Amino acid sequence: MVESVAWSTPGEAARLWFARSTLRKTLKIAAVVGTLLSIINQGSVILGGDATTATWVRVGLNYVVPFCVSSLGFLSATRRRT
Repeated sequence: MVESVAWSTPGEAARLWFARSTLRKTLKIAAVVGTLLSIINQGSVILGGDATTATWVRVGLNYVVPFCVSSLGFLSATRRRT
């Protein structure tokens, strides 16, 4: 039996956001995009040995943002309109 991925309440959305099948997709996207953004935006600072705590916070956000964007895109595509 195929489980429905549609949602209509905030609770259903939260469960879907953190579902293993959703995380498998969104974390892969975040890993690829976050790595590319980190190389583009912070690569020279890191390779130059000038990385500070602020640099590493920015690197972390380079992964958080695509994770949130891909998760919200997935939720938007699977919302059940009532």
